[in-house]
Amino acid sequence: MGAPFSTSFAQIESSGFPILQMDASARSAAMSGSSSAVAESNSSVLFFNPALLSPLADRRLSFSYLNHVSDINAGWLSYARHVDSLGTLAVGLRYLSFGSFDERDQQGVKTGTFGASDVAFSVGGSRSWRTNWTYGAALHLTRSSIAANAASASTIDAGVAYINPNSRSSFSASINSLGVVLSSVGERSDKLPLDVRLGFTQKLAYLPLLISITGYRLHKLDGGQEGNSSFASVLNHVKLAGEFQFSKAFQVRFGYDRRRHEDLKVKTRLDMAGFSTGVGIVIANIGFDYSFNSWSSLGALHRFSIVSKL
Repeated sequence: MGAPFSTSFAQIESSGFPILQMDASARSAAMSGSSSAVAESNSSVLFFNPALLSPLADRRLSFSYLNHVSDINAGWLSYARHVDSLGTLAVGLRYLSFGSFDERDQQGVKTGTFGASDVAFSVGGSRSWRTNWTYGAALHLTRSSIAANAASASTIDAGVAYINPNSRSSFSASINSLGVVLSSVGERSDKLPLDVRLGFTQKLAYLPLLISITGYRLHKLDGGQEGNSSFASVLNHVKLAGEFQFSKAFQVRFGYDRRRHEDLKVKTRLDMAGFSTGVGIVIANIGFDYSFNSWSSLGALHRFSIVSKL
């Protein structure tokens, strides 16, 4: 069922189960999705690289809400616990609603309304391996519905991460949405949004800035739009981001996704499509994050996240 609705999501590949491809937190969205190697004490990393789950996420409850264009909205909920003998474990729930649509007969007469939505349940964990290395995996069960029809899929994400506090750098590799479609709507089987990613971050020594680079869709180097130069083709598989870490209680973030920019832009100059920004604030051990993603003339996406330790 994914194809008719994926046209509303320029950052999403034309496939089924779009909830699996969306940024799961305001911090990630503010960095244009370049968060696959960003270590944080947040259980929401379960949704994009479970290898980043760490003991710092113990008892962390994370909730995010997205106000999308039109009547589309989405939410994410996750919680993590650290068990010494097992590692860091997490569970999560994702929901995406496309709103309500008019149902009409062959003559165009309205006969009622119907809805469409995605829901996904996730469980995963990570373990440390040697010095500075972690590995993790997550299982996702997803259901997409439209009116009385539904499709379902079972996928896994698996990744490794290397975090070196001495050099203030981190590296990660992951494969996302690898699995099987259990059922589809209609005769054509929905495709899964398979994604192979590499991520790198570096915190500067003399400036409170974290730089993040993520390569994505590396299993399918299509280069984006036709006519791109070699350099532009490479950039269409790279997300760039930064985070000014002024203190543990205040951060300012920004990001750029060239593929999204090319898909959404309508102006020849100064079109902010594909650019993102946001802030993070911690008050009384509760984290509040906000992100703004420009979709050019279509509008903007606003995400809000709350992270608290229970």
